[in-house]
Amino acid sequence: METPDETTEPAPAATGIAALDWATASAEPQYRAAVTDLLGALAYGELAAFERLAEDAKLAPTLSDKAELAAMASAEFHHFEQLRDRLAAIDAEPTAAMEPFAAALDEFHRQTAPSDWLEGLVKAYVGDSIASDFYREVAARLDSDTRELVLAVLDDTGHASFAVEKVRAAIEAEPRVGGRLALWARRLMGEALSQAQRVVADRDALSTMLVGGVADGFDLAEVGRMFTRITEAHTKRMAALGLAA
Repeated sequence: METPDETTEPAPAATGIAALDWATASAEPQYRAAVTDLLGALAYGELAAFERLAEDAKLAPTLSDKAELAAMASAEFHHFEQLRDRLAAIDAEPTAAMEPFAAALDEFHRQTAPSDWLEGLVKAYVGDSIASDFYREVAARLDSDTRELVLAVLDDTGHASFAVEKVRAAIEAEPRVGGRLALWARRLMGEALSQAQRVVADRDALSTMLVGGVADGFDLAEVGRMFTRITEAHTKRMAALGLAA
């Protein structure tokens, strides 16, 4: 857990849509469409994470590792259920909301299929963290009700500390493993950022929200800074794993 900088100033008060609740903010059709896209992307991501963790459990070297991954998979499925129920509550058909994002996410997972247990751990730690960073950035510009839900489903399921512990132990036992995993993590970083940019570009309401339309405060320059912050956070996580970014 990072220690906040002592000089960090309090976050500014929410303005624009971020200061509104869902009932008020959703009166804007484009904002409603953007939130439906966002929740659909998140929901499919959580469902895919559940499937991936369950599959990764087959590669686990011990029974305790299998049980640990099973518990994490269960948590991811609970997050999916929360998002599915929220979509239904705002009169959006969950499957239809997820469908536009299925192909891109499935292709990402196809291109980054891990070859062993350690690559699977690094993928979950690096890939999931990049996605969470992206969604947290977006959440700051959402209405209060949607923001609360998004932040809740981004809560760490325990995979971060588990991955760090296992990967660092493997590198200590066999240092040359570090070079292979560092290359793997760099590939994951590039694929994850490309995927995020493709998803946003393909969805008009979502891209408008990010570049200064219905989401108060975002502009193209801020989007660039957002991806810089995500990259910097990735570098810190690589250091936590004992890998070079």
